[in-house]
Amino acid sequence: MPTRRVHHLAAATAAATALTTALVTLAAAPAAHAADGTLHLVQPGESIQRAVDAAKPGDTVQLLPGTYRGSVRIATPGLTLRGVGARSVITPGDGTENACATAGHGVCVVGTEQAPLSDVTIEALAVTGFHKNGIDAGGTTRLTVRATYVHDNAEQGISQEMSTKAAIIGNRATDNGQSGVFLANYAYRKGGAPDTGGTVVAGNELTGNRVGVTVRRLRVLTVEGNEISGNCAGVFVVGDDGVPRAGDLDVRHNRVVANNKFCPANPRLGAVQGAGIVLTGTEDTRVTDNEIHDNAGTSDFSGGIVLFKSVVGIPNTRATIADNHLSGNGPADLADRDTGTDNAYSRNTCSVSQPSGRC
Repeated sequence: MPTRRVHHLAAATAAATALTTALVTLAAAPAAHAADGTLHLVQPGESIQRAVDAAKPGDTVQLLPGTYRGSVRIATPGLTLRGVGARSVITPGDGTENACATAGHGVCVVGTEQAPLSDVTIEALAVTGFHKNGIDAGGTTRLTVRATYVHDNAEQGISQEMSTKAAIIGNRATDNGQSGVFLANYAYRKGGAPDTGGTVVAGNELTGNRVGVTVRRLRVLTVEGNEISGNCAGVFVVGDDGVPRAGDLDVRHNRVVANNKFCPANPRLGAVQGAGIVLTGTEDTRVTDNEIHDNAGTSDFSGGIVLFKSVVGIPNTRATIADNHLSGNGPADLADRDTGTDNAYSRNTCSVSQPSGRC
């Protein structure tokens, strides 16, 4: 099982490297057309937004190496925004260039819940230094974010709400003030947990954030094959009393190690430190075949895999915790601090559980 996980992550890394190499070659060529539309080349000092506004569905906006100041707002379906890897860097401008800048985000992908924006791709670029989210998406379907380096943004690295069928693959999200990857029904209000239609968060490297991956009030998605370390918490799956309940999702094949940074309490959550994978208020969530080591602290959420009631007191129900490999987590590898029923533990390799008998 560990071998399969390493192969999965290695494949994602190799794919990202191959993609970046191909993009460098493409950017150097004087082509006028992308595979499915027009190629709009942008050089440092030129406006990304102007190229995006001129693009039609199926077009590609290609950034050459360099630093680009100013937020980017995408509202065209089928558009690709592409760099040549971490050498294509988007940083804050004067904050007035568009609605995305006014909101404090770096790159915004903008649809609505009633009319989702489809098939946008953001790949092989860096987004850093924004007052809110690096990449912020809302009201989308089939969004792809891959091979990006999203770092040192004040809130989320990559954020998505009111969206379905996303692929967030092979990114690096580091040192963001909240989550490296944040997925929710709504960022700032409650509601039932919608079906994402199979959103995938896979092969990402998530370090130095408050939480590596947060999934809040969503159903039917997968978090797999990610390297998650050095955060305050690795993965948080969050539900509450909304209907449908959050859950019916998979957290599998991840490597979650030494997420021991201390994060003080905020209005939404108590202090967090040493938390590997945490479930709060979910149903039918499957946590399987993960490597979880050396996550230790003294917060309510500290431990390898932790079940905890939601902030409104809703317990986890019918969670499946199976085939995980845990060691060195404190105060326990498996910690059931919940009042939920029908949660099942099987074939986990670990030393200490609370209560005893979960290993």
